[in-house]
Amino acid sequence: MTVLRPRPLVAGNWKMNGNKHSARVLASIIQGYDAALRNKVDLLICPPATLTVTFGVVAVGSGVYIGGQDCHTKASGAHTGDISAVQLADSGATYVIVGHSERRADHGESNEVVRAKAMAARMSWLTPIVCVGETRAQREGGNALDIVREQLKDSLPETACGSDLVIAYEPVWAIGTGLIPTIAQVAEMHAAIREVLMARYGEAGAAIRILYGGSVKPDNAFDLLSVSHVDGALVGGASLEAADFLGIAEYYR
Repeated sequence: MTVLRPRPLVAGNWKMNGNKHSARVLASIIQGYDAALRNKVDLLICPPATLTVTFGVVAVGSGVYIGGQDCHTKASGAHTGDISAVQLADSGATYVIVGHSERRADHGESNEVVRAKAMAARMSWLTPIVCVGETRAQREGGNALDIVREQLKDSLPETACGSDLVIAYEPVWAIGTGLIPTIAQVAEMHAAIREVLMARYGEAGAAIRILYGGSVKPDNAFDLLSVSHVDGALVGGASLEAADFLGIAEYYR
């Protein structure tokens, strides 16, 4: 039986970049997201929380999704400076990134916290993008596959289907460095992630999108996106420029 690949997703993580004038970049992305691309690939922009409402208004009717970069495990409460999945959904978001390596490292987020955030997202009808990935030391020590399998085991919700969960594999050492794994390494890791998803969720695991992230640019996107079980990309710096972001999505035209 032939298993169809999931519909691809190219997501932009703007991190702590952008201001109200950055809506022009989103408008340019929307302009370039023509009918041919809309038929082939989903686009998502995750701006800082301060821009979620503004971007949501700009994106109405365009087909471009807007998401958050993080959410709290709780729906509300005395959590100064945090934002809940409920609030993100209310602001127009439909996705949220959880467990990004920068959150895991800078804020000490454990796999269990990431899982709680993913569950909170789904309770608010947001699709969580659960990030996993190894450090350079773990890769060089030969532990990359085991590390990512362990992250998946403890970070993922108990149940899932293709439409309510996305995985993003981001080797920590490749984020913002210009370094990327070899195509063989990407293929090996994504195949291993698919095995975990199939073992955990059965046939539903075949429909869950697995994104590659880490220094994705137009000049390497075509090689990376052609790899089996790579169902799109989580893009950092290149998503801040409309031409670069669209250049990555052009693979699917």
